[in-house]
Amino acid sequence: MSGAERAVRARWLALRAATGPIRPRELDALWARLAVVRAEAVLGAWRGFVFPTGHPVEGVLERSGWHGKHFLALDDAKPLICRAGDGSLYSDTAGGRGEASLWNVEFRGEVTATMVYDGMPVLDHFKQLDEGTLMGVMNGKRAGAPADGRLLYFGLERE
Repeated sequence: MSGAERAVRARWLALRAATGPIRPRELDALWARLAVVRAEAVLGAWRGFVFPTGHPVEGVLERSGWHGKHFLALDDAKPLICRAGDGSLYSDTAGGRGEASLWNVEFRGEVTATMVYDGMPVLDHFKQLDEGTLMGVMNGKRAGAPADGRLLYFGLERE
């Protein structure tokens, strides 16, 4: 691993461990240093977490019991895998207004894996730290997607 790769990993780990508000520009700087990833490469089950920036969707995800995302095929993505009271996992199609699909889409000048929601104008763009770790940026026209121009930043770890 090169020195630059070690520095990116160290920054990821520091931001992953943060409990207080993270400034979006810090997350944007990390995003810029991560590698793009093809939609085909992200298939599988992922456990999610949110980078705490104070975005209102953070609370929505916490209250829903958000566990992560499951990408079964390019045309079968489940964006809101949540944990029920009995501990079981389910796809929250009501909260996500359906499910989603995976595409390779340009975002910030780079083509990278992107999840396109079926029922709302929201896109989750992904870049990778490594094969088992993704960073996501939720982008879209819904009032909750960017709140006052802010984006939701989250991570996914392969299960």
